[in-house]
Amino acid sequence: MSRPETSLVTSAGRGPGANSWDEEIELLSRALPTDLARALHERTDPRELLEIVLDLGREPEARVPGREVLLADRPVSGSDLDHVANNVGQFGDDNRAGIERTLHRVSAIRNRSGRITGLTMRVGRAVTGTGEIIRDIVISGQSILLLGRPGIGKTTMLRECARLLADELRKRVVIVDTSNEIGGDGDIPHPGIGRARRMQVRTPLLQHSVMIEAVENHMPEVIVIDEIGTELEAAAARTIAERGVQLIATAHGQTLENLLVNPTLNDLLGGIQSVTLSDEEARRRGTQKSVLERKAPPTFDVLVEIQDRDRVAIHMPLADIVDTALRGPMLTPKIRLRTREGRVISNVEAPTVVAADLPPTATSSTKPLGIFPYGVSRHHVEQSIRDLELPVRVLGNLDGAGAVLTLKNHYRRRPDSLRQAESRGLPIHILKSNSVTQVRDALQRIYGVDKHDEATTRALAEAAAAIKTVKTTLRPVEIAPQNAYLRRLQHRLVAENELSARSTGKEPQRRLRITPTPEDSI
Repeated sequence: MSRPETSLVTSAGRGPGANSWDEEIELLSRALPTDLARALHERTDPRELLEIVLDLGREPEARVPGREVLLADRPVSGSDLDHVANNVGQFGDDNRAGIERTLHRVSAIRNRSGRITGLTMRVGRAVTGTGEIIRDIVISGQSILLLGRPGIGKTTMLRECARLLADELRKRVVIVDTSNEIGGDGDIPHPGIGRARRMQVRTPLLQHSVMIEAVENHMPEVIVIDEIGTELEAAAARTIAERGVQLIATAHGQTLENLLVNPTLNDLLGGIQSVTLSDEEARRRGTQKSVLERKAPPTFDVLVEIQDRDRVAIHMPLADIVDTALRGPMLTPKIRLRTREGRVISNVEAPTVVAADLPPTATSSTKPLGIFPYGVSRHHVEQSIRDLELPVRVLGNLDGAGAVLTLKNHYRRRPDSLRQAESRGLPIHILKSNSVTQVRDALQRIYGVDKHDEATTRALAEAAAAIKTVKTTLRPVEIAPQNAYLRRLQHRLVAENELSARSTGKEPQRRLRITPTPEDSI
């Protein structure tokens, strides 16, 4: 399940009950031991507070944008953790609790015996206006699937869509609230959902059954769900859509490409199957004999990728978009921006160069021929350059560099090398971690290499379809030949789905043979 969304809060307008924002922060602070609550009041601005972290034996801290604030010079004790646990709601199977009639979320870390050794108290706020960017789609009655990275604002937008439909259009809206992410803790939901009704889910494993119960028992016109993540939930969503109920939901994944290669969730897009064409039909289409096709209509009419707080990419009609992606290059989505004045601008061109985890300190329209990795493994950079076949040199200093790769903790300290790079106007791309994946993703964005181009999307989609077949039939499946780079991506996808694979044949006909694990085949 997703986390309470906070990234939309720091500069957006206030939501329903704007005067209660500080009151809700006060309710959060009351759950803390007295000295920590006093320090929270003295050392932080409630409008900036993102979360409070309490770990046994470590100093307690509050997190605000860009920095951490210590709340005490002493370490957190077991009694501190017990005090908080006793002053918030009951923890569920997902180790999450809340504070009644607020959107705050308290998550526990436990030791092997089940005792709490850490708490994350994350601030949640309802923010109005976030749904305006897709208002026309929401009120049209079409089913909408929202995607985006954690913390980008999916749940916030979902909550606002529910309020808009319930209050302004007076529709019968039912929210299936698995971890009380949308409607807050307690039996009385947060006013941020307006007149929408809320059905709580006792444990995440029962979300799919509560989804069906909502349709069968309460005659909704709209059902709102946060984080569809299992096959059962995907099947329940399809059942809801087939009954003519408008569905607004979020799912695991950041982009349409993520869903296409996800064997569990691509049913939301209609499912993908491998079809063998006759020789004549293959010649007519100009394709291989084995092609990928959509099995059924998508559960949703529109897919919205939330790229930033006020920027979305819209894929519609989704059936046509999926069909085109399976046949060849994916259609460019429509981009919408919301200005500070609240105006929505559509058809904005997507950028060709995007920074890594954080925005670069400078941008450049040219592709750098030299990369200077500061605090990032040179070996990872060289390996990624070889994998992506880029004409790039890895440098040991700034001389001749066109861009810099570094890590967040190095950038915060601003060492001389990074200050010099900034003074020269070099773009600095900041990675979350020192890993091959992070380095490769950054280079793909810098050089405009789309890791989900036509060949990659088709190769991964074929592997996903084969994975589903192997899981269903427990029989091996061979897929089409690919180059070494695409085979590595396919191997990774197979491993993530707990199956086995090996490469067979000789180049250029080397391919994957995907097999069930020994336990599965027994």
